Amino acid sequence: MADELKRRLVHASGSGLVALYLLANYLEIGLTWDSFRILMVILSLGVIGLEFLRLRVGLEWWIYEKLTRDYEQDQFAGYGYYMVSMTVAVLVFEPHIALPAMLMLSLGDPISGAVSDDSLKTVKSPKVLVTMFVVSALLATPFLYESPLAVLAAALGATIADGVKVRIGDFIVDDNLTIPIYASVLAWLALEFAPL
Repeated sequence: MADELKRRLVHASGSGLVALYLLANYLEIGLTWDSFRILMVILSLGVIGLEFLRLRVGLEWWIYEKLTRDYEQDQFAGYGYYMVSMTVAVLVFEPHIALPAMLMLSLGDPISGAVSDDSLKTVKSPKVLVTMFVVSALLATPFLYESPLAVLAAALGATIADGVKVRIGDFIVDDNLTIPIYASVLAWLALEFAPL
């Protein structure tokens, strides 16, 4: 249980990347969106490098023992998918779409996890789905308030990614990979094609 709490806190710490961009933008200290994109690519490459060292070279830091789950011992870990998916969202979409999608992963996912029973169902319980949807909508609103449909679409995307397990053969697609991508894509579709 203590390790699970640590994982959730580390998960939530990713919201610091969003805070960094917003604060730098507010203070006008030169972190442009293009610079932020470069930063995210560098961070993702660093994570991929760490995972390569862990899986292929045998690097075993104590933090891996605390922050990776048993099933991640011999495969790419969730934190890697986390950074890669955030980076994809940042590279493909503009801030008003990518930033709330990042928050849905960093804050929404651990909150929904806290109300989950950790069962391996294909579709999570209604309580978890509603929690993720409400939290995601709240996170999206400050960024997408001019389009309530985009807020709902982003929240729906994050909820589907978090709440519905996708299996490809024996591989279960990690929601750390899908939450920002689904949320961003659905928000973009709503903004591009909705009548309002």
